[in-house]
Amino acid sequence: MLFKYKGFDKTGKKVKGTVTASSPEEAGQKLRNSGIYHEGLTASKEFSLDAFSKRQMPTDLLSTFSKELSSYLNSGMTILTAIKLLENQHEGEKRYVAFLNSIKTMIDEGKSLFNALNAQKVYAMPDFFLQSLNVAGQSGKMVEVLTNMGNFFSAQNKIKKQVKGAMTYPAIIFIVAIGMTSFLIAFVVPKITEIFEDTGQALPPITQFVLALSDFLTSHYIAIIVTLVLFILAFKLSYAKLEGFHRIIDSLLLKMPVLGTLIQNHELGRFSYILSLMLSSGVAYAQAVGLAKATFSNYGLRALFEKASVKVLEGNKLSNALQMTKGVKLKRNFMQSLALGEESSEVAQILNNTSTLYAEENEDKLKLLLSLLEPFMMLFIGTVVGVIVSAMLLPIFTMTQGLQ
Repeated sequence: MLFKYKGFDKTGKKVKGTVTASSPEEAGQKLRNSGIYHEGLTASKEFSLDAFSKRQMPTDLLSTFSKELSSYLNSGMTILTAIKLLENQHEGEKRYVAFLNSIKTMIDEGKSLFNALNAQKVYAMPDFFLQSLNVAGQSGKMVEVLTNMGNFFSAQNKIKKQVKGAMTYPAIIFIVAIGMTSFLIAFVVPKITEIFEDTGQALPPITQFVLALSDFLTSHYIAIIVTLVLFILAFKLSYAKLEGFHRIIDSLLLKMPVLGTLIQNHELGRFSYILSLMLSSGVAYAQAVGLAKATFSNYGLRALFEKASVKVLEGNKLSNALQMTKGVKLKRNFMQSLALGEESSEVAQILNNTSTLYAEENEDKLKLLLSLLEPFMMLFIGTVVGVIVSAMLLPIFTMTQGLQ
């Protein structure tokens, strides 16, 4: 991984730059060996053809890999034998087999599982997962950590499927609304337009607007579709590859009234669960915080916890470090739960309960939002169709009254 740093050299001069290391701890040690005292380390994405071509490993595949590997290791197999067995079991999955073959070759050469996974070029994997395996390899708790990670990714995959399933019906309604509106504007409106042109009468403003919209869409529909597709692709690519753009969007999302709460609940719940798993697996508190902070996908929250984790390494409690660090304002119940856990030495148990609480809270809020979204979509369809029908019927009523 590549880490950005700011700090001072032996002469007291301000310096900044990047350092390559497998973990923040290793990066800090390298800087200290070079006579540099850093104020903070920030993980940075490396831009290379290999990194660009890597596809994120799907959550369900991560869960399967972790569970199967932990099962084989628990039965007494070596890592190399377990990987070979996995490779034979998944012969039809070409990309996954290439991934397994790559790490098998490196393990056969004497590399650890962590180094093999970190060096392979097939899948991009979460940093907290890789660093957890690194710690597990050093502490002899590989089976336990892999089992916990498998359960975590399985739960995350279940949540994704639930959200996708809940969004299916509103998405279908929206597509039907777009299709119906497009049909009316492209085929029905032009036919009625011919009648209006023959009469030569003045048209109401709403009718003029609908006719102008119909003419514009039918004349430029190809350009509109191409522009829309390019915009979506450019947005997704910029969000995935440009850190500055990603940071701006994440900051805006956190400030949105309802969505911001849902995002923070999800992110804090996931952090709490991973930190709880790490502590239950015997990982030291400061190291567990350093690993768990990599679970944040939101840049604002990740930056806050990265700064706070540096203070934890210096001996501060995480709750105090978060209060001293400027950034996103965290939920009060999370801060209180964390402080209570640190005071009572029950951080793992309390944070596990906190993650469950946030998951249930988000589930209830999503159900409420989706239940409100369905009638809203129906109202939207009714309004659009009503405007188009009214625009077409008003001139006809006017013509009828004129004939009388």
